[in-house]
Amino acid sequence: MNRRIECVSPEEGARIDLFLAGEGEGLTRSMVQRSLEKGLVTVNGVAVAKNYRLRRGDRIEATIEEAEPLRAEPQDIPVEIVYEDEALLVVNKPKGMVVHPAPGNPDGTLVNALLFHSGGNLSRVGDEFRPGIVHRIDKDTSGLLIVAKTSAAHLNLAEQIASHSFHRVYEAVVHGRVREDSFTIEKPIGRHPTDRKKMAVTAKNSRPAVTHCQVVERYAGFTHMRLALETGRTHQIRVHLASIGHPVAGDPVYGPKKGATGLAGQCLHAREIGFVHPMTGENLHFDSPLPDYFVKFLAKVAKVSQGK
Repeated sequence: MNRRIECVSPEEGARIDLFLAGEGEGLTRSMVQRSLEKGLVTVNGVAVAKNYRLRRGDRIEATIEEAEPLRAEPQDIPVEIVYEDEALLVVNKPKGMVVHPAPGNPDGTLVNALLFHSGGNLSRVGDEFRPGIVHRIDKDTSGLLIVAKTSAAHLNLAEQIASHSFHRVYEAVVHGRVREDSFTIEKPIGRHPTDRKKMAVTAKNSRPAVTHCQVVERYAGFTHMRLALETGRTHQIRVHLASIGHPVAGDPVYGPKKGATGLAGQCLHAREIGFVHPMTGENLHFDSPLPDYFVKFLAKVAKVSQGK
């Protein structure tokens, strides 16, 4: 099925392919570019190339030829289950694993692994390719993630997240020497004004975002931090820390072009998760020790700090 998009550009200078890719769930830049190449995208009634730069007020009409819909299929992939009962499970996701199928990552994801593990017994609230997924962490972020088995559990847990009663604590190594021992970053986050695949601190089309920060240890050129989420916006920790001049070490999107040596992706770990069990009312809390890649990087920066 093709998708029809009609809109007026609110921006100046954005590439049309990047802009349109951010205009709909599941749209990719390659899908948009195929439609551009076929002349199915017009601006003010004229077909344009993929590198056309939008002007504020441009009227865009596009027919996007969508790919076949994704389907999440069970795959026998090892996954570390920290806790499981009839309503939910808690998973310790490794760095490098995508949470659910998406264009460019159709399989090999955590969802594929959990469908196999549970015999398909995951909540079907939401998209077909995201069964059971109540909240997400990025591909290169390791750590704890809660997954719902039943729709009732899914809806209850989603409400806990929406009411900010969900306890989530991360640890990260960031660039630079953070001065304050503890502080709170309270800045709204929304889609980046020119790069539709990134998020940014912005007052336009944004949502409130709050991250509570605490220094664990300072090193030469880096700081080990503990970060508690009050809200859970896309890329929140990465965007907030970059906004104060201390991006997460190894972050290829929000960090410096010359990344931290020895890291493939951001040094960010979902350390703790706590919530009220949706069926029993019991307070549950889980802690995931720092993984090897994180520990090794800390040892490396500590060695540099000691002049060894």
